[in-house]
Amino acid sequence: MVPFAIAGIAIWAVVGLALLPFRDTLRVHGHGDWLAICLAGFLWGFPGLAVMIKHDANRRRRHGR
Repeated sequence: MVPFAIAGIAIWAVVGLALLPFRDTLRVHGHGDWLAICLAGFLWGFPGLAVMIKHDANRRRRHGR
């Protein structure tokens, strides 16, 4: 599960960076929240990553690996 969390964090970061040059255009058209949404997705990915690390460790422990 950890690779999925890392991929999600990376995707939010890439999309946010890709939208950064268009921030003025986004605001003019009423879509200025998109950058904040990308930032939130990126930041919320870290607690999700911590949960997935714990989940994977518990699963390995249960299955004896």
